[in-house]
Amino acid sequence: MTTPSFGTFFLPGPTEVRPEILAAMTRPMMSHRSAEFESVYANCDTGLRRVFRTARPVFISSSSATGLMEAAVRNAPAGPILSLVNGAFSERFADIARACGRTVTSLEVPYGEIVPLETVEHALRAKRFAAVTAAHSETSTGASQDIQAIAELAHANGAFSMIDSVSGMGGIPVETDAWALDFVLTGSQKALALPPGLAMCCASDRYLASATDAPARGRYFDIAEFAEYAAKHQTPNTPAVSLFYALEAQMAAIGPTGIECRWARHAAMASATHAWVEHQRAGGRVDGILAPAGARSATVTVVKVGAGVDTRALLAEVQTRGYTVGSGYGKLGATTFRVGHMGDHTVETVTRVLDVVGEVLAGR
Repeated sequence: MTTPSFGTFFLPGPTEVRPEILAAMTRPMMSHRSAEFESVYANCDTGLRRVFRTARPVFISSSSATGLMEAAVRNAPAGPILSLVNGAFSERFADIARACGRTVTSLEVPYGEIVPLETVEHALRAKRFAAVTAAHSETSTGASQDIQAIAELAHANGAFSMIDSVSGMGGIPVETDAWALDFVLTGSQKALALPPGLAMCCASDRYLASATDAPARGRYFDIAEFAEYAAKHQTPNTPAVSLFYALEAQMAAIGPTGIECRWARHAAMASATHAWVEHQRAGGRVDGILAPAGARSATVTVVKVGAGVDTRALLAEVQTRGYTVGSGYGKLGATTFRVGHMGDHTVETVTRVLDVVGEVLAGR
């Protein structure tokens, strides 16, 4: 089978990166304290503000998104944390909070589900929490939670909202300012279709004010220091300069069409994937989608395989045909596979890989 040069890689992160974005990384090095770098940083910040839908600075960290999960916790005000856990990455957020010495109450539901808002409200009314952590798009399960409503409940009960939108931002609507999100973070390697290695976050004014008094915020992820340097279009420490080049190029590419068009394209890819799953389910080849209707991410779909299907063999055969699809994550590994329909993919490229997976499932 002849495969195209783009549109063969469908992991739910890292995602496929267009050749022109990779080429941007070959520019020569520059001093990160130079006016030239400050210009690059300013362009990145301008583009990211459009993506995050905020008038505030977006801080850029040369780290994984997990680093900014820790930053969210370390810079939050003292007190217990309520963590909404519905998958591996929301569980990671809770584990990070515990590792940072916080008392954590986890509201856990089975993988694939979302935490009911009434359960969140009840917990917040029963006890005072400093902050609430939640995954917007749970990459391990393909479930998407209502972060606007979660933030509203947190605020109504005196807590900060700290949101992991690692596989959401850039693919699913996020209104950082309009929804008054206190801390929202993402990573470069998901819907933004960049190489791994950068993480970005936006913090509300009240969160920043509180962060200046956080006694154990450390140094590498000191959000107050990020804000100080961002005002000068700089980073607090040596950044991954080549990745900033890629980010600048991608922000320029997203700019002309607008983030709304990107959201719409992701929604269309999700719809095409869901329709394919229903067709395969009707034929008895898969058992359906893990996340319930109405709570499905537009960036990743977790497909439940039928009895007797060897997921490793399935994905290995798909790979021999030139396409890479994600395996199930953690305890879902033997019973699911994940289609990452995010980044710079289109309905056409997603349909192409789904056709191949369908052929393998049918034994052709």
